[in-house]
Amino acid sequence: MKISRKKLTGCISDFASQPYGSKDLVRIVAATALLCSVLTLASGCRSRVESRKPSIIFGHIPPSVVGGPDQLDQIDGRIVNGEPGTQVVIYAQSGRSWFVQPFRSRQLTEVAGDGSWSNVTHFGQRYAALLVRPGYHPTSTISTLPTVNENILAITVVDGSANHATDPVILHFSGYDWKVQTGLGDRSGEVCDYEASDVWVDGQGFLHMLMGQEGGQWHCVGLRLTRSLGYGSYRFVVSNSARLPPSAVVQVFTYLDSEDSAHRTGLGIQLSRWGKPSEDNAGYLVAPYYVPGNSTHFSIPNGLITHEIHWQPGMAEFASFRGLSTASRDRITDHVFRGDIPIPSNETIRLDFYDFHHSHSSLQHPIEIVVQKFEYLP
Repeated sequence: MKISRKKLTGCISDFASQPYGSKDLVRIVAATALLCSVLTLASGCRSRVESRKPSIIFGHIPPSVVGGPDQLDQIDGRIVNGEPGTQVVIYAQSGRSWFVQPFRSRQLTEVAGDGSWSNVTHFGQRYAALLVRPGYHPTSTISTLPTVNENILAITVVDGSANHATDPVILHFSGYDWKVQTGLGDRSGEVCDYEASDVWVDGQGFLHMLMGQEGGQWHCVGLRLTRSLGYGSYRFVVSNSARLPPSAVVQVFTYLDSEDSAHRTGLGIQLSRWGKPSEDNAGYLVAPYYVPGNSTHFSIPNGLITHEIHWQPGMAEFASFRGLSTASRDRITDHVFRGDIPIPSNETIRLDFYDFHHSHSSLQHPIEIVVQKFEYLP
């Protein structure tokens, strides 16, 4: 390797001032020059090796907010010096835990040929991206992030961006204020695109929810009460839900922002066949719904139906009636749950209307559902 005069001078400057003989000085200079060459070569090799280490660069970073199971945002970036076949694992921190993103069923994000990567994530205070080799299986929920090893080639952690909150869309229906959901959301482990313009109240005071399509993507509709009501009776009057396509889902449920989907509590009414035309078209549930005895399914006729949840300590009574009635003669079905009954904790009632993406018989045209009335009795 060629050594510059400046480097050589620096290497022998301390020797030049010593009273050596000319031959000794020549030998010292030669040895010193060789040593400098070796050190310079080693330093250059080391810097080149370090420069080839994989790294992760974030692009769009979601806001820093306490996460929950509902809202999603775009997250992306690029990989520098990545290996072929590597993938990205995204985590969002909410509280003291890190949750894999965007869903437990979709834990890996592909890296494009140009090194870019993109996905959606639930909100969190901080976000982490791990570059992993093929065959890596991330843990869904962790308290501490892993470190770089033979299977994890790089880790980058960033704080969430400044929260640029927009004014919420508020709809007045049946004497209550409801916050309309916008942007991306998580429903049944799939991404839903919520559109505020697809929900409105007509001159009769009826709530209309429309599931329309734009750019090949079906929009969803979601809204929730702006305040918590707690124990009491909740009544919803819904029109013609039995005519909905098999993949359409109407949900009424209690909802708590601070709970993650794996530990959610609450009460709910579901109006859907979940993509199977021969299945029952309605159900009651208490979360977690997968616990035996925490759900029941039945069929309701077409027409106007009044659904009721009577929530009290240690018990939840559900019932459905024909027409604008809660009389026993008009009762279609009822059910009482006594296990896993939640305790009021700042939850709100939520209405959702979306397409079940796991269905084999998806929507073919826009559809609408009408909720004529909501009533709460303490």
